[in-house]
Amino acid sequence: MKEHVRKKNPFEESHYLLEGFKKIDQDLEFLMLCLQEVLCELGEEKMAAALPWIPGSSKYIALETGLEQAYSIAFQLLNIVEANAAENTRRHREIESGLGAERGLWGSQLSALKASGWSAQEMASFFKKVRVEPVFTAHPTEAKRGTVLEQHRILNELLTSIHHEDTTPLEQKNLREEIKVALEKLWRSGEIFLNQPKIAEERRGILFYFRNILPEAIAHLDWRLESIWEELNFPLELIASTESRPCLEFGTWVGGDRDGHPFVTTQVTRETLADLRVSALSLLHRQLDGLARALPLSIHFQEPSESLCNAIEQLKHDLGPLAHPIVSRYPEEPWRQCVLLMKAKLPLETNDDLEHPDPCRLKYFKDPREVRDLLKILSESLQGIHAERLVKKTIWPLLRSLDVFGFHLAHLDIRQNSQMHDVVMQQILEAGQVSEAGSFSLWDESKRLAFLQKELASCKPFLKSKAMLPQEAKEAQELLSCYELLREEMTRYGRAALGSLIVSMTRRLSDLLVVIFLAREAGISGWNGSTHYSLLPIVPLFETYEDLKHAPQLLRDYLLEPSGWATLQYQPKKDDLGREYHLVQQIMIGYSDSNKDCGILASQWILHESQRAMAEVGQCFHVEIVFFHGRGGTISRGAGPTHLFLQALPLGSLQGNLRMTEQGETIAQKYGNQSNAAYHLELLLAGVTSLSFLSSKSPVRQEESFIECAVGSFLAKKSHEAYQQLIQTAGFLNFYEQATPIDALEASRIGSRPKRRSLERTLADLRSIPWVFSWNQSRYFLPGWFGVGSALVALQSERPDLFQALQEDHREWPFLNYVLLNVETNLASANLSIMGKYAGLVSDVSIREKIFSIITQEYEETTRALHQVFGGALEDRRPRMGKTLALRTKALDLLHEQQITTLRSWRSAQKTSAIDAEKLLPRVLLSINAIASGLRTTG
Repeated sequence: MKEHVRKKNPFEESHYLLEGFKKIDQDLEFLMLCLQEVLCELGEEKMAAALPWIPGSSKYIALETGLEQAYSIAFQLLNIVEANAAENTRRHREIESGLGAERGLWGSQLSALKASGWSAQEMASFFKKVRVEPVFTAHPTEAKRGTVLEQHRILNELLTSIHHEDTTPLEQKNLREEIKVALEKLWRSGEIFLNQPKIAEERRGILFYFRNILPEAIAHLDWRLESIWEELNFPLELIASTESRPCLEFGTWVGGDRDGHPFVTTQVTRETLADLRVSALSLLHRQLDGLARALPLSIHFQEPSESLCNAIEQLKHDLGPLAHPIVSRYPEEPWRQCVLLMKAKLPLETNDDLEHPDPCRLKYFKDPREVRDLLKILSESLQGIHAERLVKKTIWPLLRSLDVFGFHLAHLDIRQNSQMHDVVMQQILEAGQVSEAGSFSLWDESKRLAFLQKELASCKPFLKSKAMLPQEAKEAQELLSCYELLREEMTRYGRAALGSLIVSMTRRLSDLLVVIFLAREAGISGWNGSTHYSLLPIVPLFETYEDLKHAPQLLRDYLLEPSGWATLQYQPKKDDLGREYHLVQQIMIGYSDSNKDCGILASQWILHESQRAMAEVGQCFHVEIVFFHGRGGTISRGAGPTHLFLQALPLGSLQGNLRMTEQGETIAQKYGNQSNAAYHLELLLAGVTSLSFLSSKSPVRQEESFIECAVGSFLAKKSHEAYQQLIQTAGFLNFYEQATPIDALEASRIGSRPKRRSLERTLADLRSIPWVFSWNQSRYFLPGWFGVGSALVALQSERPDLFQALQEDHREWPFLNYVLLNVETNLASANLSIMGKYAGLVSDVSIREKIFSIITQEYEETTRALHQVFGGALEDRRPRMGKTLALRTKALDLLHEQQITTLRSWRSAQKTSAIDAEKLLPRVLLSINAIASGLRTTG
């Protein structure tokens, strides 16, 4: 057996590094030559001559038109090449060094647990407690159209195929031609959204991953877990059943996220739930069709079991005349008959069957458990004739997929802002003729609580009917209609498709009790004899610095509240597979607004401390706190290497159950193909399982060291002060609005949601996504590093003992090491020279010089301080990062020069000619798209 737990050999790692770099250079040259040929064939010789990374050419030519699109495609090809090389390196490392060689995956995690003395039985028992749920959102950070992403998937597959050793010259020629076809489509398709995407389009984009990528990735995941389990000499029977594996589920916000999104209506949510159900059933239909083809077993060579024969008879009875052609077509193949009869019994004949089911038509399955029971019978029948291999390869993957997707595909969360709930409450109180109703949002907390507690202790609703609401109470009408739709969904199909009621900007206890009150008004509440409770989980979302600071006390108050505790107790105690739940309270934490409030280091620290304190509150109440991490696609909004992110979570905050958003462009990056999807899901599952297991097995919860906490607290305080000083400097907002392309981003057609919460031109009103996006575009990357330098300089000056401890021990401190590595990454992506050129767009010289000098000083201090902490420059310690930055430098420099010129012309035209400005806007947006491709990030 290959060795699993071993130290990295620096010579071996250097080998993989050099081979990876070689592959990047070769593949990039190959694709760029293909693109050059395509452009020449299309009569775009000047464009072809200006392309980067062409052998023997050092031309980076500024062109009047088209350069942005050409460079955007070039960067997209570079991104594909780098991702392909990374996947290739992982494969070679496993081939040469075993399944345990890749850090963060099942092999390394289980090997480490075994080396620590834990038994296979202990690990397998813990698997049943693990639940991981990525939640796909359509936050407006995906700047590429769906047709562009489809060509990227095709190019990645072709690039992989062309390297196969047994490919003939003729096949090579054909593959090269197919690559050129894909490149021509990219050139002809157009890069940017010319119109604001509709929610239906965003939904179709998300559904593609659920239907076409993730099912195969899940099967691959299970196969890898089994392989490493066997290689570690663990008994396979411990994880033989699908219900013995860690639970993987998926969620989505598309069509349910109403926070600041006026286009997410009840009808949109209705269509979303229907689309999710139809897609899940279509997926199962396709999988059953494949299973039927895989089971052409004849009764002349084996005998079907009695239970299988009985199941077929029951299916025939349920389907009536529909069963005859199926049975008569395969008269001697009962296994295939059974599967095809199951397929015919799926409720997927027409969409009308889903919207208006006929209770008298008993032929349809009503629940995925019915399908699971039949698959179990089919499995046992095959095992009875010793066809275990067929069971493992054909039925188990389908069972696993059914467990994950069911008849619902993904859980749809409903999110709304607490301020909107207050508006709805005002309208309801006015309809009920309550005095001072119009000022409900201004009531003090004690008055709000007194009213809500009294109402929730009454078994009668406040309004006798929704008809009491006047037509002008549109917000209340809409929200109650949405809740009534949720009631219909639960009545018709159960709760499987419904996630949680998420309250963004939760600031006080009454913000949560309001939701229970509204649930009662819409009929999605229960009554336990003394209080009402919500039938759906209520999840507070803590986003700002102040809200995170007060979150532990608010959580304690909520768990002490009778209606809150009753809501918690009502939630299911078992899943469909019989796995038991503890009392679970989900808490969502946002990484974006807190960063905008106080900068990256203070934001990360308050998130860390708040999670730790809330986990302790949960322990006091014997409640499992499940954190839902609202991570964005950039470091400033919570992104970072998955395995390091999990390791950096506060001790005790990860108990086997985790939800996490996958937003915008990160979805295509992580889940764009089956291999990448399986890799990222394995990082999540293996990391959550291993870290949660170790936490649960520790007899005493090991606290973070006093010194680490002292360093973290000091740095957070000082960085917060430096960040606040910057954003409160007179003229800062003017500098920001002119030195970044924020105005162009607000004019873009990226995402269906508005860029601001209202029409106010304030920093508080601006959403965090365009805030980060605009700083990244102008190469400041300011939200990802500002304040850290001041904090480190202060630490070295005021507490040299702590600074020395940080230098010596940061690698042993998962949280601070993770945060500082991410800060270093952002700082490396920033470019002081380009920042200065964008600062030149600021018309007021005094503001420009004052703000830019502050930024320059902080940039230089942060660079020096990080070199001291890490003991060297990034380029020397992180050669992969150095390589990817170096490849992009010249091409990005040229794009920034052109964007600055175009921005200046566009802004000037806005003052003189709206027509001219509108003509220039597409080129501005193209430049944004091209630079985003080059930086591999938006907001």
